Amino acid sequence: MQPATPDPVVFIGVRHHSPACARLVSEAIRALRPAYVLVEGPADMNTRLDELLLGHRLPVAVFSHYRDESRVATSWAPLCDYSPEWIALREGHAAGAEVRFIDLPSWHPAFTERTERYTDRYADAEARYAEATARLCAHFAVDSVDALWDSLFEVTDAADLQPRLDAYFELVRGDAEADPGDQAREEYMASWVRAALAHAGGRPVLVITGGFHQPALRTLAHRNGPADWPEVPAPPEGALGGSFLVPYSFRQLDAFAGYRSGMPSPGYYQRLWETGPETAARDLLRSVAERLRAHGIPVSTADLIAARGLTQGLALLRGHPYETRVDVLDGLAGALIGDDLEAPLPWTTGGPLGAGSHPVVVEMVAACTGDAEGRLHPGTPAPPLVHDVAEQLARLGLADADASLTLDLTDAAGRARSRALHRLRVLGIPGFTRAAGPAHGADPVFTERWEPGPATGREAALIEAGAYGARLDEAASVVLGERVRAAGTDVGPLAGLLFDTVLCGVGPLCAELLGTLVTQVSQVPELGPLGEVLAAALGLWRHDRVFGVARDRLLGEVVASAVDRVFWLAEGLHGGAGVDFARLRALTAAREALLHAPDLVPVTREAAAAAAARIGRDPRAPADLRGAAFGLRWALGAPDDPAPAVRALAADTLGDWLAGLFALAREEVTRGTAAEGEGLVDVLDGVVSALTENDFLTGLPALRQAFAFFPPRERERIAQRLLDRRGAHGSARSLLRTTADPLLLARARALEDNVARLLERHGLGASR
Repeated sequence: MQPATPDPVVFIGVRHHSPACARLVSEAIRALRPAYVLVEGPADMNTRLDELLLGHRLPVAVFSHYRDESRVATSWAPLCDYSPEWIALREGHAAGAEVRFIDLPSWHPAFTERTERYTDRYADAEARYAEATARLCAHFAVDSVDALWDSLFEVTDAADLQPRLDAYFELVRGDAEADPGDQAREEYMASWVRAALAHAGGRPVLVITGGFHQPALRTLAHRNGPADWPEVPAPPEGALGGSFLVPYSFRQLDAFAGYRSGMPSPGYYQRLWETGPETAARDLLRSVAERLRAHGIPVSTADLIAARGLTQGLALLRGHPYETRVDVLDGLAGALIGDDLEAPLPWTTGGPLGAGSHPVVVEMVAACTGDAEGRLHPGTPAPPLVHDVAEQLARLGLADADASLTLDLTDAAGRARSRALHRLRVLGIPGFTRAAGPAHGADPVFTERWEPGPATGREAALIEAGAYGARLDEAASVVLGERVRAAGTDVGPLAGLLFDTVLCGVGPLCAELLGTLVTQVSQVPELGPLGEVLAAALGLWRHDRVFGVARDRLLGEVVASAVDRVFWLAEGLHGGAGVDFARLRALTAAREALLHAPDLVPVTREAAAAAAARIGRDPRAPADLRGAAFGLRWALGAPDDPAPAVRALAADTLGDWLAGLFALAREEVTRGTAAEGEGLVDVLDGVVSALTENDFLTGLPALRQAFAFFPPRERERIAQRLLDRRGAHGSARSLLRTTADPLLLARARALEDNVARLLERHGLGASR
């Protein structure tokens, strides 16, 4: 590297988390002694750069968040020991330079072009120059950009590293235009460079950015423009945004776990940074062997010797002065796996590990990842939510809980502890897991059990959750409200969100959620999801005596709107075979509303019975829905004679029709078995007895499914009725205890009959 340059500004384009680039930055600072070191990073952190130098254990990340009425955005800018940005901050400060972050804040509209809501700030636009890197990979005969980078930059002793980096980034960016977001970012960063040049007094200015931006900044920084320090944009009025430091980990940083920018295998590159390429290669080989042996996968000394030989041979064949990461991994794979692979090796394709990866590959990747976890200095500022949660957990006796907790929800103290834990749950804060408790508003369970769990990542999760509010109840309210809006017209998730809101006790939001539900249930296109919401709302309206929402007016409006929609959808439903249990549950919930909250719903019993009659007569309606309509009329006190309906059914639809009937009127059917005269069971017995063997086998699975609606005691009562019809004596219970699957027995009987008929046909004298 040339220590002196005629240009007062030196641009170093880097690959994020590259040890080679980090060394280059360190050498440049020592050689140049610059007045300013400008670093790609969120400029809103400039007044708080001292926080980064408090003595944290890396990796850590700058977590940025933004929230307004229409958009929520979060991003991370990770820093580890060998991140060029971290070296620029630490050594620039130590050298007496003024260090500044020069990129736009992460909430800025320039970042809204990214498709993910949760994004990495350093995820530069590699996709836009994939074609150039693909050509380079083909030219150098390597499988991936990571392998290309290692061979060109990480394991070389070249003294011309910076010119080579410049040429590389010029080539991969080429003439491609950046998208509007990156153009805005580059214009903003260039304005910082111009200001630094104006204030440097002739001393050098060092600019450290991702290599993608460097070619553009070289041009933009020398254009005429204002030389004043740029203003840091503030969030729009009414919006909330900010940045905090959070602990990070190598697992989060690893490309094999889904991180989109920088280097994969952070554990390996930490060794490379600390010890150099030769030692890092030997350490990686040893680490993989130790992990495999610890997990019971045999690795012999001969295997390791073979792997070492393959690694060295591959490095020589590929022209590497030292073994690269991929050389080591390929050597290990060749020695330990051989041909036993069903998918490409992950370091040849990039991205996270796929399901079913070879166990040796999994341990190799884990060894490359490392297990380092960052820790913030105790003096690091944290968002208000962190302090609010600490105060609440201490007050409720939950701060040091390390044993199972059983909470009485009928007790005010137990309810307060439950609400705090549920609020942490919806925010995704680790530490406690709900093991038992009420599953819905009608569940007659009044205790909860919570189990303590690993608190790994708790500090980072709390800091990140601080983006939603300063208090625990406020943050939980915002998260639930956001999920409600995200659900849109899909009411399926809203049933769970409704109960979560009740469990969290976030009262003001409950009205917003219920108001949304009232509107949305009138637009639901399917009975199944609608039934879930109706059942949840009706259960809370009828039975809640713990959470304080029984007989709530808005809950009542949800119930009313849902019942009306159920009948509208049911009357228009045509086609389909089999039993749809979700829509049967929807009709069951509507029945419960008509029976137990008649003043709440806009549909009278008479109108509901009339609608059920129309559905039951509609030949285009599914069989289970027609049976449910018949059962609904029975439950509402307007029963019809079952004989004509049952006798008109084909063998292949009889069971489906009965499933719908039993779902809506099981108790009425059971009572009918004890009544005088011919009832449904008698009619059904006659119909089934008249079926041919083939028809019986066809209809048997659906019939068994239908009668599964009855508990054992009621099935025994039906069996007794059948015995009485035949004048037989014996135990009805014994009829329910078969030694084999009844369907299998029926098929065996049919097979025996077929064999007997075949023998008779050929005159072999077998009698049936």
